[in-house]
Amino acid sequence: MKILTKAVFTVGLLVLLMTVPAFGASINKSIKVEAGTESSGAHSVNGSITIGENAVVTGSVETVNGSIRVDTGATIRNASTVNGSVKIADKVQAKNLTTVNGAVKVGESATIDGEIETVNGGISVKKGSTVADSIINVNGQIELSGAEVGGDLSTVTGDVNVVDGSVVKGDIIVEKPSNWGWGNGNKRTPRVVIGPGASVKGVIKLERKVELYISESAEVGGVAGEMSMDDAIRFSGERP
Repeated sequence: MKILTKAVFTVGLLVLLMTVPAFGASINKSIKVEAGTESSGAHSVNGSITIGENAVVTGSVETVNGSIRVDTGATIRNASTVNGSVKIADKVQAKNLTTVNGAVKVGESATIDGEIETVNGGISVKKGSTVADSIINVNGQIELSGAEVGGDLSTVTGDVNVVDGSVVKGDIIVEKPSNWGWGNGNKRTPRVVIGPGASVKGVIKLERKVELYISESAEVGGVAGEMSMDDAIRFSGERP
């Protein structure tokens, strides 16, 4: 899977921080880039990273065991961690957001010029925010609330909620779990909800059975794989 390749790459990149102090990594301390300042990057190993309001970081923000928080109006490039969450506030500009074990939360009116990926963790993107590329995870809910995604939404065991008029320009993909799996999540049936006014320009591609709910006012390019449009439960309210 694409997510596995990128996760291994991320782990390798961040482990490099532990072995090359010349990169300016803070080994065991948390880092804060103060509000309104400019930085060439922020790197830690066993610490969290906070980017203050309206700060500009021209390089990457990376840690191994710690969370990353980017406050309102800040600009960064890539944000990557292994064990920790990534929290993006309103009106932030960023490129790629990546974690392995942790959630990714994007506030309102943010611009993500790349993609969002996690292995074990939920992903949420709020009103007015845009993600240029895809959103990918293995375990954890993916929720768009009035957001737009230029690529695909892809998961294995997670639920998918596309609500409040959100737009997905690519496909929604629910992959079949591998034989070795990612734990007990393989045994549950994912739930996919396409809410009122939402639009999926591509196809909902299902490699496994799901609970599929599509609003009567939503637009979907089709359903393929283990299910068809006839298997979807149509609903007329805000939520099924």
